[in-house]
Amino acid sequence: MTQKSCPEFPDAISAPAEIPVLYCDAFLAVVDKPAGLMVHDSALARGETDFMADRLREQFGRQIFLVHRLDRATSGCLLLAFDRESASILGKTLMSGDFEKEYLAMCRGWPEEDFVVDHPLDGGPGKPQKKQAVTHFKRLATCELAMPSAGFDTSRYALLRAQPQTGRFRQIRRHLKHLSHHLIGDTSHGDGRHNRAFRMMGIHRMLLHAERLRFSHPHSGERVEAVAPVDAEFAKALGLFGEDLLY
Repeated sequence: MTQKSCPEFPDAISAPAEIPVLYCDAFLAVVDKPAGLMVHDSALARGETDFMADRLREQFGRQIFLVHRLDRATSGCLLLAFDRESASILGKTLMSGDFEKEYLAMCRGWPEEDFVVDHPLDGGPGKPQKKQAVTHFKRLATCELAMPSAGFDTSRYALLRAQPQTGRFRQIRRHLKHLSHHLIGDTSHGDGRHNRAFRMMGIHRMLLHAERLRFSHPHSGERVEAVAPVDAEFAKALGLFGEDLLY
């Protein structure tokens, strides 16, 4: 089920869209969040005034309800609803597990080809209680670059597909840190040496991208799928794995 246009809101569609729309109907939309943009105001905003939620309200010309969140440095699929009922149903779908999220992530080192991290995490600042957090990872590709690191002549990196089964605060980033396979570009939980090496190559963003969402439509029950393309910097990082990379 795919539908990129949004005929119910012709004024919003006729104007230049600042945020790309991947799917839209009368009840919900999936948009492509750019890296570096805060989704909404919070304690982590640190004085910022530009928020994606505000842009989307102006873009669609009506109230929106965010169904889930993405970190500021993460790009890709973000789901929102246009009414409370749809948002409530989608929220229950998200909690039930009938909601597939797939991310692309680039990490240091070569982890196993297929592995699951089951490691409890707290809820972030002011939420010390730890809860179960589970992420399934699949290694898609590896590369080895001629960059000395930690006593070695080369540095190894891997491209992963991450499928979080729970939705904890910075779950993928913290699970990779737990394994010492730090996410590239992560300035909070990553490895500064590798982050600097990538900045020297012109790759300044955190390499985590919410590539795909699959879920049941809150009213029709039909399966909805949305896919977000990677941006130029992430594509440059993918180029390190060679031209034959398939994922």
